[in-house]
Amino acid sequence: MTIESMRVLTPIIITMISPLFVWLLRHDENKREAVSFVAAVAALLATLSMVPKVLDGHIWTYTLSEILPGIKIAFAVDGLSCIFAIVATFLWFLATSYNIGYMRSLKEHAQTRYYFCFAVAIFGAVGVAFSANVFTLYLFYEVITVFTYPLVAHHQDEEAYTGARKYLVYLMGTSKLFLLTAMVMTYVLCGTLDFQLGDIITGMPFPVQEHPIAVSVTYFLFLFGLAKAAIMPLHNWLPSAMVAPTPVSALLHAVAVVKAGVFSISRIILSGFGLETMETLNLGLPTAYLAAFTIVAASIIALTKNDLKARLAYSTVSQLSYIILGVSLLTPLAVTGGVAHIAHHAFSKITLFFAAGAIYVATHEKKIDRMNGFGRRMPWTFGAFALASLSMIGMPPVCGFVTKWYLITGSMQAGQTAILVALLGSTILNAGYFGPIVYRAFFKKPVDGVDLSTIGEAPMSMVVPLFATGIISVLLGLFPGTFLSFIQVFGKF
Repeated sequence: MTIESMRVLTPIIITMISPLFVWLLRHDENKREAVSFVAAVAALLATLSMVPKVLDGHIWTYTLSEILPGIKIAFAVDGLSCIFAIVATFLWFLATSYNIGYMRSLKEHAQTRYYFCFAVAIFGAVGVAFSANVFTLYLFYEVITVFTYPLVAHHQDEEAYTGARKYLVYLMGTSKLFLLTAMVMTYVLCGTLDFQLGDIITGMPFPVQEHPIAVSVTYFLFLFGLAKAAIMPLHNWLPSAMVAPTPVSALLHAVAVVKAGVFSISRIILSGFGLETMETLNLGLPTAYLAAFTIVAASIIALTKNDLKARLAYSTVSQLSYIILGVSLLTPLAVTGGVAHIAHHAFSKITLFFAAGAIYVATHEKKIDRMNGFGRRMPWTFGAFALASLSMIGMPPVCGFVTKWYLITGSMQAGQTAILVALLGSTILNAGYFGPIVYRAFFKKPVDGVDLSTIGEAPMSMVVPLFATGIISVLLGLFPGTFLSFIQVFGKF
């Protein structure tokens, strides 16, 4: 085994063995939870060690095994891989601190199972990030689905089981019906499942001229088979998964699950079909319009939700489609904005979910209309919430502004006025469902029956991570090159 192969495998091995140590150390909660801290740092450093050569244009590769001709378990690390892997491992570290505060404060049951499944989900996310072909991506995509099911069903009551069943039916059903079929059709059409890494123009050798309909059908099977991206109408699993503990919601909606969906779609479009095939078969614009519809429709639904996590869930449905929209517009500016949003949305949205959990731990309140004045008693939590809200809206200097800027200019570059209107409309809608929360928290009188004197910040193990991710959202807005440099190398823009 070469040094290069070891460098590629190290983050995967670290995240693979960490759940085992979580289980082995289950009788000592401090050591059990220390495993996640150590593994997160080790996996992050191992990933960062490959960054200098990636930024120089090198693609790290390693083939673990070849099961059948053209069907391999293989890994590759390029600019797109680095974005997802860095986000997943970095946020795993902060989420572990938050988990400790949340789970211990509420005296939650089955904590070893919880941390075990949480760690396996990160392993799946890193595997998806480093997948060099469709087959490897499919394997790790399913690992995430299977091991996040116990997290969604964590409370083990009727509501939890109902939400978890819907979660599993949607994600496993679409992956088996559509994604697996798309993989088979890709193998038949191309004779290989390997992504065309380092060239987003050409893509895999699809027979576009000979079988245009079959290639188009394969594309849409991929699009709907990757339902973790929550594009409408295959989005309903995501709000239903809100029955999970809030840190799980943060994992689902900011890091592992939904990001695996939009990352996979981005990989399929850019390294699978390639820009030439997408343009030749006119596959980009229908996808972009479907994403634009999802953005606006989910934002309108979010306006109607009084439960904070439900509002954040529909916000996630909307925000994920920014990524799909940007990538499917196929212009350099739009693709840059879409891919950058994988990271930018992750830090901002995890801040919002962390804040929602901190509010619940401190006050046991979930309803927005009962949060009047909470910001005056929980300034750090609601301050971070306000920063992350600005990012979702797309206000400078927070990182969401960078995304919106690229997407808006990219839609103009593509000559798509309707997409531009949808993006501007979504900005107004985002302000409409985030602004009142912040206004209530800081400026309105408390509602009857709520005694503000009994309210204070959640444990510091929760507040520090959520404020840190809020500040990072600002820093990414001030220094957007942090992730844009990976996109420039990946896309050769």
